[in-house]
Order: sequence, then C-alpha cells, then structure tokens
Amino acid sequence: MMAGAAVATVGGAVVGGLAARRLLDARRQGTRSLLQPGRDGQPRWHVVTVYRPMDQLSQLPEPLTELGADVETRLRPAPDDRGTEIAARPRGAEQIHGEDPHRAVRGALRRAKQLVETGEVLQPNRPATTRRTVLNRPLEYATRHGREEGRI
Repeated sequence: MMAGAAVATVGGAVVGGLAARRLLDARRQGTRSLLQPGRDGQPRWHVVTVYRPMDQLSQLPEPLTELGADVETRLRPAPDDRGTEIAARPRGAEQIHGEDPHRAVRGALRRAKQLVETGEVLQPNRPATTRRTVLNRPLEYATRHGREEGRI
C-alpha cells in the first residue's frame, strides 16, 4: 500500500516537472502571446464563432458597437457553414472605457456571442449563501472575475 502511494507521488512530481519545463522552454523561445503584436505590427485578432448565418447579422451586436472607433471588426462565414465568425482587435488605444483594450475586446465579444445566440447576456447566479464566509469567498472572486480572461 505504501509503495503505491510513493509511486503515485513520484509520478505526480515528474509530470509536474515536465509541465513546468515546457512552460519555461516556451518562454525562452519567445512564444508569442495574444497581447504581443502580430507580424504586421498590429494587435492580434480575437475571434468568436456565433451560430447564426451572416445574413441574420445585419449589424454588429451592441457590445461591440459600444466600443466605437477604438476597435476594428470583421465578419466572415465560419468554416463548413457553422455560423459566422466575428473578429475584433483594438486599434492601438491605451485603454478602452478605462480598461485594458484586449480585455475590453474579449469581454465585448463574449457578451456579443451570448446576445446573438440567446437574445440576452447571461448573468451568473449569486452565491447561495447571503452571508460572507471564508468558504464562499473564492466563489465570489471567481464569479466577479470569471468573464475577464480565458476562453471566449
């Protein structure tokens, strides 16, 4: 029994070490991030696919039009007739509505996708407990910041 636990511990350490090494190697090789400019020197595009044909999107959804001239947008058909791709990127502004331009674009794309596909921007439920406790603070944090980064 003890030997199995030791093997599992050593195996977990090896896997964790390999993952850390890959991250460090990628950093050393200068892997580009979304925040770095593309080859043309312009900010990178952020893209979402909405399950609606282009002819049903007569205009850009409201979350993207709110960003105004600070954002460049494109619409194109998604591969295999799977809807429409909405692409957006900041036009070099330092901030958009007091926020990091990439974060603002990603949030607007996330809200636009929800609006086009469901007709409303979905809001997370409030935590079940109304009293702040040590155990529900991580959930409060995740709910508050869950729409900022990550997959769109």
